[in-house]
Amino acid sequence: MTDWTGKRYWLVGASEGLGAALAQQMSAAGAHLVLSARGREGLERLAARLPGPAEVLPVDIADDGSVAAAARALGEIDGVVLLAGVYWPMRAQDWDSARAVTMADVNFTGYLRVLGAVVPGMVDRDRGHIVITGSLAGFGGLPGAIGYAASKAGAMALAECLHADLHRTGVKVQLVNPGFIRTRLTDLNTFAMPMLMEPETAARAMFRHMNSRSFATNFPAPFAWLFRFGRFLPQWLYVRLFA
Repeated sequence: MTDWTGKRYWLVGASEGLGAALAQQMSAAGAHLVLSARGREGLERLAARLPGPAEVLPVDIADDGSVAAAARALGEIDGVVLLAGVYWPMRAQDWDSARAVTMADVNFTGYLRVLGAVVPGMVDRDRGHIVITGSLAGFGGLPGAIGYAASKAGAMALAECLHADLHRTGVKVQLVNPGFIRTRLTDLNTFAMPMLMEPETAARAMFRHMNSRSFATNFPAPFAWLFRFGRFLPQWLYVRLFA
């Protein structure tokens, strides 16, 4: 188990859903949290509910200037957890360029912006903890997931690259790939969502992983096995099963 007491962690995408539920878990364990999302009001409500110390630091990770300003105000941290994400269901036949680019710019490029602000310092200190939230949707192309699946695949590859570079250093890198979580984003879906999790359930699974030494976790398990197995199928069979 990790000793979280007094550890200062930056949670990016913390105002609701999985981020807010994870903040509760980490705060109860003794962590000092820096809570970030675009809106200040939701962050302040969350900070007031937490049992431990929390700072509020609004940031728009799709904006270079906003991330740079947040990085200047942040100071030294022990870890960063990237949870921010946007999602709209989108088929190729219903392409919406603005939304597709926004998904890429938040779910992947936004992570690069944040990591660019904190990774060099962690490398210099040879100490730190980086947690990236991917998705089971990132394991392969899915119908109606233009923008989202591709951006999550990029985030997952980013975590793998960081782990490859840093696994023999004092900087710990972890990847979390959840399935469907009940949030305002999944409320947009009109299809059945197998093994839909509540944010608190997903946060417990994520926090258990953060206390472990392993690199990646995929959950819920039976659903995750399906997606991981799909990577080894011939493309014609994969498309028939998943599309």
